[in-house]
Amino acid sequence: MSLGELLRNRAISRIRPSRKLAQNTISRARRDVDTAETLVANEKFDWSLAASYNAMLLAGRALMLDRGYRPSSTKGHVAVVNFLHATLGTGISDRMIIVMNGMRKKRHRIIYEEMDIVSKDEAEQAVRWAEEFVNRVDKLIHQTKSLNRRRMNASKSA
Repeated sequence: MSLGELLRNRAISRIRPSRKLAQNTISRARRDVDTAETLVANEKFDWSLAASYNAMLLAGRALMLDRGYRPSSTKGHVAVVNFLHATLGTGISDRMIIVMNGMRKKRHRIIYEEMDIVSKDEAEQAVRWAEEFVNRVDKLIHQTKSLNRRRMNASKSA
């Protein structure tokens, strides 16, 4: 689904870009990665996967906020995944987006349907994926910030 389709379907909407809110959201994502690690150490594997997924969701939302979008209240989680796919594709890598979507579905099962369905290995892998994803998104946000600063400096000297 393209960015235009997401806007037309009202899965996402335009807002004023907010670097500060994006950075705060990345900080919250990092907190969730730390929490997921603690949960693995305490053998709470289901909740660790849920926290890892939440870190990825927050990182995706941070990128949306930085670029001037927000997900709708009714299509929130799916809208973030679709936004990432539409705007980044292989920029973050299709693999990470597929992983995030799979974690979203498993998290749903953990929260609403089943318990004790995540192994230690799966929880540890989820933490690694979440950390990698958060770091990549944070880097993208900083690259956008640097690019915008260079554009501003170029326009001042022109």
